[in-house]
Amino acid sequence: MTNLHPAKITKVLPDSIAAEIGFEVGDAIVAINGTRPRDLIDYQFLCADEFLELEVLDTTGKTHHVEIEKDYDDDLGLEFETALFDALIQCNNRCPFCFIDQQPPGKRSSLYFKDDDYRLSFLYGSYLTLTNLPEREWQRIEQMRLSPLFVSVHATEPDVRIRLLKNQRAGQIMEHLRWFQARRLQIHAQVVVCPGINDGKHLEQTLKDLASFYTGDVPAVASVAVVPVGLTRFRPQEDELTPVTREKAQEVILQVRSLAQQFRQKCGSNVVWLADEWFLIAGEELPTEAEYEDYPQIDNGVGSIQLFIKQFASAATKLLPSKISPPRKFTWVVGNAVQKAFQPILQRLNSVDGLEVNMMALASDYWGQTISVTGLLTGHDLLLNLKDKDLGAGILLPNVMLKHGELVFLDDIKVEDLARQLNTKIFPVAGVEELITTCITEQVLT
Repeated sequence: MTNLHPAKITKVLPDSIAAEIGFEVGDAIVAINGTRPRDLIDYQFLCADEFLELEVLDTTGKTHHVEIEKDYDDDLGLEFETALFDALIQCNNRCPFCFIDQQPPGKRSSLYFKDDDYRLSFLYGSYLTLTNLPEREWQRIEQMRLSPLFVSVHATEPDVRIRLLKNQRAGQIMEHLRWFQARRLQIHAQVVVCPGINDGKHLEQTLKDLASFYTGDVPAVASVAVVPVGLTRFRPQEDELTPVTREKAQEVILQVRSLAQQFRQKCGSNVVWLADEWFLIAGEELPTEAEYEDYPQIDNGVGSIQLFIKQFASAATKLLPSKISPPRKFTWVVGNAVQKAFQPILQRLNSVDGLEVNMMALASDYWGQTISVTGLLTGHDLLLNLKDKDLGAGILLPNVMLKHGELVFLDDIKVEDLARQLNTKIFPVAGVEELITTCITEQVLT
């Protein structure tokens, strides 16, 4: 059994059961009803009970036993330092397109940590390959009904998937999918297309195989996202990968749309979706918002641009005034991939009397890309492009550029350091409402 660490508390929500009892940041939960939780999944499962006996370690190292009586399923109101209280299940695949291996050396160690952990997949929608799971973890997925999981399939033909993952166990993917199907558990699949390896007839085979699991009232494969391989200038030279060209993107769009049409007629759903990036690389119009059904692959960049535009239009109607005073000016930084798509948003913001928003649509010099999505821009890229520019009252910074929960870019530069170097304020914004309110709220400028 892996070493278990007590679950360290980083936040006690106000007016919660935990706040009432007197829990403090820094306390740690050792056991719940005699069981030591391995992770957030165990914690949530164990805390659903009406009667809880907690073993708690306070900040001085003293142990307390706390009894709680509550309604079934009531949340205690605690947040933790990490979702896993034991070791991360690490990845032993050597996929040539793995983003972790395409980073420069010398950054913080967490950037090089490769996980293949089903628990992070269940909790946060991160992708795993299923090749690194011991038998007891398969049993736990079944017993706790951990569904849906998000699986990097890439190819269903054993030899092609083994070539991509550099792991003999990768060839068992169809057996793994049948395992989920037999237990009425679901996955969302992703296919990263590497030209010359898993495209063409291999891509067709993969998508047909995956769509064959879209049957019954609980389809084992609930959706498939097709994503172009992303390459950086730091990648190993002998990785046999070639970038996606405009022609290749156009070819994949035609191929996948044709298959999606067949699946729609047969299954009543597209089953398979193209990431927005394909259309940006191909220089083609994005699909209409109606084509995305219920956005099953939004976190994979499937429909995220259209959804953002739709949410902005709705929020603007409610929140944007016709005039603001005193006048103010901002610089909105985005990846150049969305420059064209976001023009209507820019025009709507600038239609407010007294508001001027300048869009800086950047490619990432850091990663060596000519087309960049917003989430991959780094502190280096902003410094390179914005130095000595008139940035107005400050930079509107989409928080997809930042490490989850921290004010740090992917290249380890801190937001506060960048603000100092550019001699400006930086306003991290999450979503459309924050974008709008930051533009129109006077106190952000004081």
